[in-house]
Amino acid sequence: MPSGYVIVAHFYDVESGRKDLDDRGYGRAHEQFNIPIPRDGGIQDLLTEASRTDRRFVAVICEGIDRVARRTYFGTKIEYELEQNGVPLLAANEPILPDSGNGRRARKRAAPILTRRINQAIAEWYVVQMLELSWDGFCEHTEQGWNIGRPPYGYMADRRPHPVPARRAEGKTKTRLIPDPAKGPTVTTIFQMRALQRLGYEDIADRLNTDLASHPPPEPVDPRRAVGRWTGSAVRGILTNPKYTGYMVWNRRASKKGGRHNEPGEWIWSPRPTHEPLVTKDLFEAASPVAQQRQGSRPTNARSTHPQTKRSYRLRSYVCCDLCGRRMFGKTRHGIAYFACQPERQHHKDRADWYRDHPKSLWIREETLLDGVRHFFAERIFGPRRQQHLRDQLRTSATRQADSSATKRRTQLKRELTELRRRQDNLITQLEGFETTGDADSDHDYRQSIQRRFAELNATRRTKQAELDRLNADTPPANDDADLLNLIPQLRLNLSKLPENLERQLYDAFQLQIRYNRTSHEATFRVTVREDTVRMLTKTTESITERGSEMQMEQSRNDGRLFPSSGRPLQDSNLRTRLRRPLLYPLS
Repeated sequence: MPSGYVIVAHFYDVESGRKDLDDRGYGRAHEQFNIPIPRDGGIQDLLTEASRTDRRFVAVICEGIDRVARRTYFGTKIEYELEQNGVPLLAANEPILPDSGNGRRARKRAAPILTRRINQAIAEWYVVQMLELSWDGFCEHTEQGWNIGRPPYGYMADRRPHPVPARRAEGKTKTRLIPDPAKGPTVTTIFQMRALQRLGYEDIADRLNTDLASHPPPEPVDPRRAVGRWTGSAVRGILTNPKYTGYMVWNRRASKKGGRHNEPGEWIWSPRPTHEPLVTKDLFEAASPVAQQRQGSRPTNARSTHPQTKRSYRLRSYVCCDLCGRRMFGKTRHGIAYFACQPERQHHKDRADWYRDHPKSLWIREETLLDGVRHFFAERIFGPRRQQHLRDQLRTSATRQADSSATKRRTQLKRELTELRRRQDNLITQLEGFETTGDADSDHDYRQSIQRRFAELNATRRTKQAELDRLNADTPPANDDADLLNLIPQLRLNLSKLPENLERQLYDAFQLQIRYNRTSHEATFRVTVREDTVRMLTKTTESITERGSEMQMEQSRNDGRLFPSSGRPLQDSNLRTRLRRPLLYPLS
């Protein structure tokens, strides 16, 4: 330190030097250490006092310029703010120029500035390099299937000796995940209730709490926070954790930004399954969009508890407007139930294109949609000709899809053939108008070049024409996924006789979606059947059948029978077919 200088104040923080300058200086981590040096404040207190005229110091000295900030930008910014207030920033590991004899401070020199900037760049490079190596290590750790952190609910830690000999000698281990026989089935049940019954987090928690012996609640890291039961947040944590699919996943949360959830595109996945899954990837993906589909809708099929509620709507939360994608809401006029879509344009003034072609209000009777949905389930899901209906639908969809791309290619080929014919005609015209030059060799070469070019164009034209002929003759193959329907019981069902809660339970199980297009006056019904959920669908259907049969006995005098007969066909134990796509049927 220069002669005559004394330390009059101490400013320091215990925090990351990579934080934004506006966020620094407010931590209390220094209170956890027994630091013998008195503290007059942090970086913010230093800059504040430096801007005052009655400050206690004329200069600031640090151990090294890299201790001011780990980012060059913030380090130079602090240096600049101090210098603007007439306070130089000195470093103990840099030469300190003495003041001139006339009482003025020494002028800045070019060489020390260059040295300082190099030291700042090296400090920032060192931190970034360490982060890069650490990131690559975590990615490799994940790709190899090692778990990071506490095992999620439903799994146990299988500790293995560390693969690095030096770490292994220290007793270090790495962890893989193995299913917990007591808790693993609960995870599968939660995903099934979410994907098939579309239950909310709290509703799932309530059902689990009815049998805590079979579904033990999760235990937090801090035992003092344990509540001894399931909560909606605990259910949500399970439904959003992709590790249950058997893949190892890391970086779902940003540990340096308050633990916020990163976007799925930022997650690091193992390239292949690394541990035994508790749910299939299809079931996980089927449960993921339920929250968005159910947003703003009641989690149960019971009537609203609002005191002004007069009725309920059986198709609540299932109907969407095909023009704007918004969910349609129930509305009653003159005792008739409708579903309506009335977009508020002022809510999206910056996106007028959303509703440019949308009517101010559109309505459709619920009875019309119900008739179509019930007929759809009776014929396409439970009817004896359901497989043939599905095959016809898949064949039609495949044909339309193929026709769309084939039509574009046909149009392109026809244009190319027309252009090739035009070029050949030009060559013939040139040959017909040819006048001799008097040089026999030149005339011969000219005719030969035209002949070769004509042959090239003719070969290309034949290739294009053959491709066009194939497109005109080909019939697109239908992808037959209909055998999966054999796993669902065949029933002659009169859904109109079902109570609302049972009917909605059936629709929830099949993930019914209805899109109504006012322009074409068409409604599209969409249900999802997957091999990994078809057993649960069967149980749900059989449960509704049994409860409906009990109602039939109670209403034996009713002329309309609810379940005239039901039967379940034989199942093919060697079934290989998967139904990956939803089924789309127009309402005529």
